[in-house]
Amino acid sequence: MRKHVLVSSDLAETRVALLEADGTIQEPPAGPANRVQTGFKVAEIYLERRSTRSIAGNVYKGKVDNVVTGLEAAFVDIGLEKNGFLHVDDIVMPGVEVQKRGRGTGKGSKISELLKPGQEITVQVVKDPLKSKGARLSMEIAIPGRFLVFSPQGEGLGVSRRLEDRERERLRRAVKKIEVPSGGVIIRTAAHGAKAEDLGRELPYLYKLAEVLENRVAETTAPAPVFQEADLPVRVIRDIASEDFEVATVDDQKQYDRLVSFFTRTAPELVDRVQLWEGEGSMFEAYKIDKALDSTLSNRIDLPSGGYLVIDYAEALTVIDVNSGSFVGRGRGARLEDTITKTNLEAADEAVRQLRLRDIGGIIVIDFIDMARARNRDAVLKTLRSALGKDRTKTFVVEISPLGLVEMTRQNVTDGVREIMTRHCKVCNGEGVVRSEETIAIDFARQLREIAAKHPEAEAFLLQINSRVTAEFTGQGGWMLAGLEQTTGKRFFFEGSEGLPTDHLDVLLAGTVAEVEERAVPFRAGEEVFVELTEPHMFKAGDAVAKIDGYIVAVKDGGGRIGSRVMVRIESAGRNEAEAVIVPSGADSEQAGVGGRETVS
Repeated sequence: MRKHVLVSSDLAETRVALLEADGTIQEPPAGPANRVQTGFKVAEIYLERRSTRSIAGNVYKGKVDNVVTGLEAAFVDIGLEKNGFLHVDDIVMPGVEVQKRGRGTGKGSKISELLKPGQEITVQVVKDPLKSKGARLSMEIAIPGRFLVFSPQGEGLGVSRRLEDRERERLRRAVKKIEVPSGGVIIRTAAHGAKAEDLGRELPYLYKLAEVLENRVAETTAPAPVFQEADLPVRVIRDIASEDFEVATVDDQKQYDRLVSFFTRTAPELVDRVQLWEGEGSMFEAYKIDKALDSTLSNRIDLPSGGYLVIDYAEALTVIDVNSGSFVGRGRGARLEDTITKTNLEAADEAVRQLRLRDIGGIIVIDFIDMARARNRDAVLKTLRSALGKDRTKTFVVEISPLGLVEMTRQNVTDGVREIMTRHCKVCNGEGVVRSEETIAIDFARQLREIAAKHPEAEAFLLQINSRVTAEFTGQGGWMLAGLEQTTGKRFFFEGSEGLPTDHLDVLLAGTVAEVEERAVPFRAGEEVFVELTEPHMFKAGDAVAKIDGYIVAVKDGGGRIGSRVMVRIESAGRNEAEAVIVPSGADSEQAGVGGRETVS
């Protein structure tokens, strides 16, 4: 699996894209990076802004705010808006046995015996603050390098389980040649193919970082940060830099220098794989990354065969629904089971790609189309697991249920691109639905009956509401408005535009019918105005309609000029609609003549 990293940086935002392609490793292109390599697909995208910079991996000297025995947890002030959450399972103290949840016989110290309010402790953020929750903390500090992770409080040697058994044994033998005086060491997945000298060169560097961290903790007053994780580009490239890594292309000189400096210290052999983008225009646009970013905001993803996925986000989980769409099989002998299986196989691969691209975490349910044969279900599950093998984030998958559902979890560490780029809609509050204009009009009718009762002296009212809601009162023969006026004994006039919120209702004027009508009716008989004919008249064949802030102008014999701007003469004007005729050719021009006025449709 070939891997290519793109780093685009500007004043407000840093963007990193991981591209993948099947095939053999190739040498980076010689000369300036001014051409796009083909055959790559966008696998992952990361965004980091000044206002939303990830704090995962940062180390803080914190102060215990309170200890909650019922939760077996402590809330720690680390200097952020919300306190961090420290569970008893994440407490590490030299020589102290901690009572782990659901483990052993219950021996060991309880959290109330280990931590007290006001106590200063050193913690590391393992999960960013997400939604209403504060950061998840751990007292087991992990200092990551390219091949190794060093834990000053840990002990022993660990090897990533994502590596094959043969490679794990080789790395165990290689690290035994290196002296580890204290702490614990974990060999990362990125160490695949690494030599003993590579590991030996990195370990002293990690020890030095641990020493610097210890000194900062001693000098710092809580709550305050003492160690900041590397920038986004360094983190991504550090974690994927293996024999599959081909090249990192950067469009910013400062980021380029920073990456070169990092590789010079940790992997001199990879310095040549960092190159500066010198092509014309935007690098992300050239590689179609911007298009992939935009796609993360859509809940529908089309499959090559004609099927599609629908992704729905909920508070507790994410649901991915698989649909066959327009795919009905191929060939005269196509069978339903084969059609369903092919759609599900495509969906399994694309679902994992979307999980990585959108960085979706937590509980995930994939609703595959029901398959009758067990071997087909096994094939889909095998494809899903194979695709997840490319994902660096921890996942756990349950077998396909009899209903065709696959339940899985994916570690959620930071906000994904969708959460960073969007905010909740103020109109629907993130629900994705709003009340219809008909519902709002019915509700307004109830309110208007109450308003009419409170103003017995008024004969008429001028209301400011959205023009689409006005159409619910005046449309279909105006039965709703007629019923309201009959019930209240009042007259109602409307003004407003589609730019108003649909739930906006304001009484602009209450008085006599003549007073309200004088202000409410925008035109008078004999006026000449420019209008844009937008649609044919619903009841009068050959006539056209212009709409001006919800007010309707019915133009006689205007059906043949829909889409054009014409000058019309108002023949009669009512409170909801005016009737007009087109001014004969010669007076029809782009500017209204004497006695006319310009009107925006």
